[in-house]
Amino acid sequence: MFKKECKCILLSLSLGVILTNVQGQANGNWQAPKDAIATRWTKMVNPSNVLPEYPRPQLVRNNWTNLNGLWEYAVTQQSVGTPDNFSGNILVPYPFESALSGVKKRLQPDQWLWYKRSFTKPVLKPGERLLLHFGAVDFEAVVFINDKELGSHKGGYQHFSIDVTDALTTGKNNLVVRVWDPTDKGPNPHGKQVLNPEGIMYTPSSGIWQTVWLEVVPQVFVQSLKITPDVDKHQVRVDFAVNKDGKSPDLFAAGSPAATTGLSDYTVELNVKKGTTVVTSVKQPLEKSAYITLQNARLWSPDDPFLYDLQVKLWKGGKLVDEVTSYFGMRKVDIQKDKQGVDRIFLNNQYTYNLGTLDQGFWPDGLYTAPTDAALKFDIEAAKAMGFNTIRKHIKIEPDRWYYYADKLGMLVWQDMVNPGNDAPAGHSQFEQENKENVAQLYNHPSIVTWVLFNEKWGQYDQERLTNWFKAQDPTRLINGHSGEMLYVNDQLRSPSPNAWVAADMTDVHSYPFPRNAPAEPGKARVLGEFGGIGVPVEGHLWSDLQAGWGYDGVVSPSVMQQQYKQMADSLKVLERLGLSASIYTQPFDVESEQNGIITYDRAIIKLPVATIRSINAQVWPATKNFLLATKGFSASVADTVSKSYAVRLKEYQQGKKDSAFLRALTVLADAQKDPAMVEKLAAEHISQMKNPLSEVNLKFIMRFTNTTRDPGFAVLYKNVQKVNEILGKDEAESKITAAIEKDEINPYLPTDGKPDWTSIEKRAITKYGDLGKEIVWQTKVFYAANHQDWDGFGLALRPWFEKYGSKRKWITSGTINALGWAAFENTTNRNTLEAALVLTSHGVQQEEQTNLLDTHANLLYKLGKKQEALHWEEKALTASNGDAEIQNNYEKMKRDEPTWPRVN
Repeated sequence: MFKKECKCILLSLSLGVILTNVQGQANGNWQAPKDAIATRWTKMVNPSNVLPEYPRPQLVRNNWTNLNGLWEYAVTQQSVGTPDNFSGNILVPYPFESALSGVKKRLQPDQWLWYKRSFTKPVLKPGERLLLHFGAVDFEAVVFINDKELGSHKGGYQHFSIDVTDALTTGKNNLVVRVWDPTDKGPNPHGKQVLNPEGIMYTPSSGIWQTVWLEVVPQVFVQSLKITPDVDKHQVRVDFAVNKDGKSPDLFAAGSPAATTGLSDYTVELNVKKGTTVVTSVKQPLEKSAYITLQNARLWSPDDPFLYDLQVKLWKGGKLVDEVTSYFGMRKVDIQKDKQGVDRIFLNNQYTYNLGTLDQGFWPDGLYTAPTDAALKFDIEAAKAMGFNTIRKHIKIEPDRWYYYADKLGMLVWQDMVNPGNDAPAGHSQFEQENKENVAQLYNHPSIVTWVLFNEKWGQYDQERLTNWFKAQDPTRLINGHSGEMLYVNDQLRSPSPNAWVAADMTDVHSYPFPRNAPAEPGKARVLGEFGGIGVPVEGHLWSDLQAGWGYDGVVSPSVMQQQYKQMADSLKVLERLGLSASIYTQPFDVESEQNGIITYDRAIIKLPVATIRSINAQVWPATKNFLLATKGFSASVADTVSKSYAVRLKEYQQGKKDSAFLRALTVLADAQKDPAMVEKLAAEHISQMKNPLSEVNLKFIMRFTNTTRDPGFAVLYKNVQKVNEILGKDEAESKITAAIEKDEINPYLPTDGKPDWTSIEKRAITKYGDLGKEIVWQTKVFYAANHQDWDGFGLALRPWFEKYGSKRKWITSGTINALGWAAFENTTNRNTLEAALVLTSHGVQQEEQTNLLDTHANLLYKLGKKQEALHWEEKALTASNGDAEIQNNYEKMKRDEPTWPRVN
């Protein structure tokens, strides 16, 4: 029997999840250790399909093979050569210490970690090469193919590649990688990884932690691109690195002598695209930088993160040698004076306050490695949903796809360098080498607007020289030479160095917990590089339940956090008027022992409603125009809905605990426990206590737990319809009011036998609720008639209701229209009813050409004798359905003048 569509609001109560065996543990005896905190993506990890996404979005070729998955591993002392026996399986590319690796052990500084797997040599055309790519290996990697050492790399965060072509044999080839990672005991930049984590330092991520993959390339190929936009000149410059025969790349810039490289007869073609449309093309000799003019270019910004696609073709004579695709954004960032003469951060020649958060990029199940690509994207979506337009990526370099999502979603990025491993010459040398690789690796991402050289004196040295080096390497971005050189904790100032921000583009102060301004210096923007750190531990979502909660000023409840966060935002508003150009809140997510994130470490619980955070942040700088579109993948339960156990909470209530936050949490828990009597009682008490029932968070509670006209939330909604809809969206108040009135004022008066007295029902509803009561009665008459197969009455009720009310209500969806229209088509020959149904479907197909609705509309037209119109719409339905057999059959019947409807008795 046809029934009216209902809108059901469901709450997912995400309690603490413990990592159990992940899907696919039988593959090679891999099994994720138990008793580790998990994320929502943990269960999606499958050894047969690990991080399958293309790892290098800015230089794409189609011919590649992913080597992620189960490898063998062994751990030996450094005095031992390649082991004869490998002790188990490890899931690459999750770090050795992580739960998702299947190992979860600590690697010591005097040990080597060995990886082993095999792969089949692909079929190579004459001259083609096979490259082995590593996204990142921490820290030193030595690569062997078939027992031959082919190359090595030092640096825990940078890509590296090895040409393995000449070492391959036909068929199976053995690949072995040896890793040394001293973590915080060597010269290597290691970020916040320490062997014995405590306080603000975390578990190491040793070994392979980004995608490993093979790529087939031609003999001469484009190895890398350097893309430099110039907004003021309306152009973009592209430089090329070309590799020949697997040798070191030849870097081309304007005026370089290609003749000496043996590539003077090569040309390069560049096509700039908007989607599939080519905007402009350039074809020229390879040795020169390419300059592409883009008049009236669409600029990249957090409000409009538009990216141009770039197709690069390498030609020799008339033969296409290589082809890659990339992208770029037209974006400019610099320091300019605003109208008041204050030095500010400008984006595309407009003052843009950088409202940011400090993202450390750690995961409870994967440590340095996000469990899935969707998880990697989620962190940026979360920041965007909370109203931030900036992320400071703290002491870590992420995989390319993280920056790709920052580019796509529209997020400004301050990119920290990873602090020097030690203060010895070896530590300095490694730090500078990695910085050089970092800049080259990340240069093309429009989202990155600031390089951060040092943080809070961690390994600081030669600051002026290194800051100027950064400016020379990349004059297109801002340089924050020292974030937190001036550091306040609870108003205690650590003594800064003389000339603290020498050569930098900004002065930067850290202040915990409450914000303050940085000193003013000519030509520099004033920024607050870190502040906040409000600690709110959430039981069931902690890295360790034995750890006490931690924040920079102790721990507080979510309600107190909201008060403090609002106070901090109020301070930022004042500081911004006084010249502050940026602020970075610590932090978006809890990390291990720290519970000072806005969201728990497992990304399950947000400690304040996301809309509340966004609203507070918007007082400092408006949320980006695209945040709704960019944050579809974000969801998290609110901390106040999480409880220890229902029995314990209920006992506390019975003993007199009845504060507002407690009642709210207990109401949700009672609902999850399917205790409707307590839900009704608790919800009524909580709503009656609300000081501001028209706040978004309170209205959502009211919407969830208002079911009858007697519930206290009903009066709130009924008396504030316009305000509720302004906050929650069109028709939200009416949808809940309608359901309650129908339940209390209409359904009790519908007889089990005979016809309802619609006149008296309507009179009573209008007396109590005016025109809204009338609408509800008219709507009920329509669905009552359909459910009772009163097709004559259905037709009489349908048209006046839909034309006056139904067509304007968002809950009358295309699915509802289709169901009503098809019910009329199948069950009656009453022309009035069929024409009334056609009014619905005509409206529906104008709003959305959904396949089933197109088919229903065509069939109604046909049954009413409008054959040509029917064929037109049935052709549309057939196209939309990709040749559905039933629609095809109806279409053929229409052409033969045969009925498409069942016989109606």
